[in-house]
Amino acid sequence: MVTNEQRVHRAASEHVEIVAYDPAWPQRFEEERRHLLACLALHITGRIEHFGSTAVPGLAAKPVVDILVEIPSLRAVNATIAPLLVRQGYEYFARPSWADANVPSYAWFIKRDAQGRRTHHIHMLEVGAPEWERLLFRDYLIAHPEVAREYAALKYRSAVAHGDDRLAYAKAKTAFITRITRVARRECAKPS
Repeated sequence: MVTNEQRVHRAASEHVEIVAYDPAWPQRFEEERRHLLACLALHITGRIEHFGSTAVPGLAAKPVVDILVEIPSLRAVNATIAPLLVRQGYEYFARPSWADANVPSYAWFIKRDAQGRRTHHIHMLEVGAPEWERLLFRDYLIAHPEVAREYAALKYRSAVAHGDDRLAYAKAKTAFITRITRVARRECAKPS
């Protein structure tokens, strides 16, 4: 039996590959969105959003479509959503909350193709979760192609430096993402 720690370690050590933008990514999002609605309609109460680099036209990215899914409560993930998606072959990852180990503080899934390559990351979020700010970052990159190019260069450098350590790769991008999200937040707050 593989433990959660072992699954997390294996997933975190998978090679990071950055590829040129693929115009098929929005369609891959749409197909997965329809699939999630079909099998989780009772549990999805709001938005299903394509985010991350594959959602930014022209931006190089890991060839994995990131999706945010709004659910009423993370409590439902362990009880109903995870068993359903795991039976379909998705891998489930959760960080337990401090208050209740049966309720995740964060929950996400990896979907893979027949060769075992990641195709989608599905993140389950409650309304108002701070991770929804990831959409500000996405929208800012779409509106500012020069910043998207700067981000692409950072991603290529980070993948070379941390190709077999996804946590270090992500950490190498954190300051940039935080800075741009802060700028995007200020722009959104300006009166039109």
